[in-house]
Amino acid sequence: MSSEALKVHKKKFPNINPNSWEHPTDKLALAALQKMTGFDTLLKFIISNTTEKSLRLMTLASSVRVNENQFPKVHRLLLEACAILDVKEIPELYVSQSPILNAGAIGVDNPFIVLNSSIVDTLNEEELLTVIGHELGHIISGHVLYHTLLRVLLRISIVDLGIPLGKTVILAIIMALKEWERKSELSADRAGLLSSQNPETSIHLLMKLAGGGNIAEMNLGEFIKQAEEYNQQSGLVNTTHKFLNTIFKSHPFPVTRIAELLKWVQSGEYDNILNGGYDHSPNTPENGKTFNFKEDFKEYTDPITDKMKDAKDFVTGIFSDEEEDKKVGEGK
Repeated sequence: MSSEALKVHKKKFPNINPNSWEHPTDKLALAALQKMTGFDTLLKFIISNTTEKSLRLMTLASSVRVNENQFPKVHRLLLEACAILDVKEIPELYVSQSPILNAGAIGVDNPFIVLNSSIVDTLNEEELLTVIGHELGHIISGHVLYHTLLRVLLRISIVDLGIPLGKTVILAIIMALKEWERKSELSADRAGLLSSQNPETSIHLLMKLAGGGNIAEMNLGEFIKQAEEYNQQSGLVNTTHKFLNTIFKSHPFPVTRIAELLKWVQSGEYDNILNGGYDHSPNTPENGKTFNFKEDFKEYTDPITDKMKDAKDFVTGIFSDEEEDKKVGEGK
């Protein structure tokens, strides 16, 4: 029997609305971010019609654009992922030289995907399909505008730009963006799983992100135990450490991502989508689902966040602590 005959033909999801897979905390964090004082001002100041053009030119000059003649295997996987998630406008995809296992989607009106070369070298085809589906999930959910804003803010000197906002407000927005960015990864992980349609593939991918490409030296059951152990660490001290350990990271820890994916699969929502029970409404703001997360919010947020009014208070506290430390050091 040929390998083609043995290949599992995956289900496709025509007209799927990203509400079907988006994680509740992604929506919560984005809603909080959009309400922050100065966010609209900063977005309009940083993101213009030239931003995407500049980013694309830089990528065009420094990376390899994927097509039928360059990285044809990756190009085939891109087309497959787009067919599964019903993406009609195929985004550009580039491979960029980097030893770091990572990928990203950036842009404003016409987002594009960048895969680090180490991702292409390390992952098998099904894992690559999962990564591409993950990045398509970011694009379909409209994450890339805010990811691009954060990327630009982290690369430029906000002090010299003349942005009509105070430094503390801008830093608070950056922190809120990073908090949302981590939550958005949980949504994109679900889109990646819908692309591979194999939870084990998604877990192996996250294991490689944690421990490198030598999957033969790792054990699926043991790594899931790690995820469960981390997830069970509760109480104010543990959750405070969790908060501080992730505050400046772009992604949740792999064990956290596995725990959230398993929770989604066990909830039955994943199987429901596979069986066609997903939201078919157009992907427009007026047709988005309405969620009530008042009860779920406590489950997903750390107790330490209850002590903050918003990210601005936290940033202000950092500066205040630094001033106090200086006074103590000076014997005042």
